[in-house]
Order: sequence, then structure tokens, then C-alpha cells
Amino acid sequence: MSATTPLREPTFLILTALAARPQHGYGILRDVEEISQGRVSLQAGTLYAALDRLSSDGWVDVDREEVVDGRLRRYYRLTEPGAARLAAEVEKLSAHTRAARQRLRARLTGGTA
Repeated sequence: MSATTPLREPTFLILTALAARPQHGYGILRDVEEISQGRVSLQAGTLYAALDRLSSDGWVDVDREEVVDGRLRRYYRLTEPGAARLAAEVEKLSAHTRAARQRLRARLTGGTA
């Protein structure tokens, strides 16, 4: 995926979930739901397919693996290119949000943006 292609919301939320710290799959699922205020609830299969894609894009990498209760738990982390891509998307969305606010404010006051 190129830097100019807009990120799909689930991808944006997964990268955002990993921005603070490495997490395992279930932690990412919970974080995505929290960040989106319950609007986005990913299924495990969707998450792992996205993580595979993000890994092949170089935006996410396996941080570590550990066995918990006899099951392998894999932790994922955001890479530097992934952080840069997320930051670029945040800047683009922020610019769009500023423009929308200005135009809405102008609409409410009867002026022009």
C-alpha cells in the first residue's frame, strides 16, 4: 500500500493500537474497539489477515512470542515505517478536519470559508 493511498479505518485503528506499545492479538482487538468507541469490532481472522498484510508492508513486525497457559501468544509492534505512515495519515486527516470545521463555522455564521 502506498503512502498516498488512504488507510482503511481498521488498518488505521490497528496501527493506532500498536503506536503506544507492542500488543498481542486479543489486546489489539480490545484496543481497536476502545479507540473506535465500540463502532469497530474486528474478528480474529480479519485482524490476523491485516497483521500479515501490514507485516509484509513493513509497518508491523513480531515483537516477541511467549507461551501462556500452554498457548503461544505473539506480540506485534509498530515499525518506524509504520509509525511514519500512521503519522502521515493523522496529518492528512487533521487537515481535512480543520477544513471541515472552518466551513461549518462559516456556514453557521453566514460567512464564507
